[in-house]
Amino acid sequence: MQTIAPPTSLKPISQFLSAAPEVRLTKSFTTPFQNVIATARTCYSSKGIVDDANIAMEKWGGLAKSIYEAGHHTTFQHAQFQFALSNISRQFIWSFLHAHPFYNSEQVSQRYVEVKPDTFAVPPLEGETKVLYQRTIAAQHEAYTRLIALLMPATEAAFFARFPYRAKHREKYLTDIKKKSQEIARYVLPVATFAYMYHTVSGITLLRYLRMAEQFDTPTETRIVVQKMADALLAHDPNYALVLQEPIPLEETPEFAIMREYAEQFSSGVRGDFLHDFDESLDGRVSKLVDHSLRGEETLANAVREIFGATRKAMSDEEAINLALNPAKDTILGESLVLTTHGKLARALFHPHYTFRKKLSHTADSQDQRHRMTPASRPILHLHLTESPDFITPDIIRHEPAAEQLYNDIMGASWEAFAQMKARGVPDEFAIYVLPNALSIRFTESSDLLNLQHKHAMRLCYNAQEEIWRASLDEAQQIRQVHPHIGKFLLPPCTLRDMAGTRPICPEGDRFCGEKVWRLDIDEYERVI
Repeated sequence: MQTIAPPTSLKPISQFLSAAPEVRLTKSFTTPFQNVIATARTCYSSKGIVDDANIAMEKWGGLAKSIYEAGHHTTFQHAQFQFALSNISRQFIWSFLHAHPFYNSEQVSQRYVEVKPDTFAVPPLEGETKVLYQRTIAAQHEAYTRLIALLMPATEAAFFARFPYRAKHREKYLTDIKKKSQEIARYVLPVATFAYMYHTVSGITLLRYLRMAEQFDTPTETRIVVQKMADALLAHDPNYALVLQEPIPLEETPEFAIMREYAEQFSSGVRGDFLHDFDESLDGRVSKLVDHSLRGEETLANAVREIFGATRKAMSDEEAINLALNPAKDTILGESLVLTTHGKLARALFHPHYTFRKKLSHTADSQDQRHRMTPASRPILHLHLTESPDFITPDIIRHEPAAEQLYNDIMGASWEAFAQMKARGVPDEFAIYVLPNALSIRFTESSDLLNLQHKHAMRLCYNAQEEIWRASLDEAQQIRQVHPHIGKFLLPPCTLRDMAGTRPICPEGDRFCGEKVWRLDIDEYERVI
């Protein structure tokens, strides 16, 4: 196993022209590496818990390295590290930080916080290419600002249609209306837009970060940020140098080797055929159910009966499913604190599975991937790109002709800049930064019922971002068709709480969406904003 020396000896990395990523370790265990050894020794201790303070590194450092090399990594999971990250792109967050399940993040929201000028990643470009990039970014931000204003009339009309009693106090709600317009206008911003966040990971995840830091899609930015995280780790506890490994070079990743082997099959001409075939397979949906547990309802019912030691004669399939999914029966489904993984009855929901093909914008998928227990196989992004604009248009934009014209114009300009950069030999990872949040992302996503039920409870809420709400509605409706006894309980939180008898029915307080959704059948759901 090749390990790395302290950070001063690491190879230099190409720097971006924009403000450098800021990485601060803000919270951590006091003696994290000694804790690795203490937890390992506790497993075999006849004298009780081994305390970190009793670990002498000169004596036990070899044990830590040996268990790491043997793959016994649970001891590395105890220590948590919270980082404050700034000046990192949305593309990097989507591609790397949020592309796995083992993290927690709280990041600035583009939905609710207006994006300021000059808050964008600028990769290492030169001359006219740099000028083209910066000019395009400036045009995208200008379009964003104009769109906020252009969308205000349609957003205001939709807002007061939902909250008619608020129209008498119009001035009071203009800030809320502007935020709704801002939520849609953000589609034109580039994926280069900066974000800042708290990001917390365990020690083993941090070790994995460094090992995988040079993969597609953002190897340069990833290496810069992850190296700073590793530097902060070593500054806090130099003992981690015993196990930190160098990143796997991009050229040695399996994805790189496959791209080289199948170069002709991945050409731009074939790429267009793939995109067309994928879109056709969706049959007009945002999310298409393509696979599911054939006997999902029977399996769920059997699992419920097993929990109680009941026979089919004593408890029918429909009765068993009702016990597991109806909040009037399993009242923990009506709680705000998610308790399903801890409840014996709710854990029966782990068994049915569903798989969807989906097409979302980059910005909506960034929300979708936060549901870490509904994992997806997302693309090597540049292998899905052509020089033709390929983007998602939110419905409300079509309500304002001037907004739609501006939207389409900036999309065309964005892809033109991308094509010019590619023609000038700019690497894919840097050219992609100029593409907008509206960029189409195509992928397959799977989930067990337990985690899908939670996701739908969150994303069928009318306060959820409209595009991911529509995808969740597609999914719930299709599950109703194949598993009607299950599907009828895939509902938003207000409806679940109403069924459970939990009050207030809406858990959002002042953020109430304005619709008494719990009184509607799912086929009656309709919204513009």
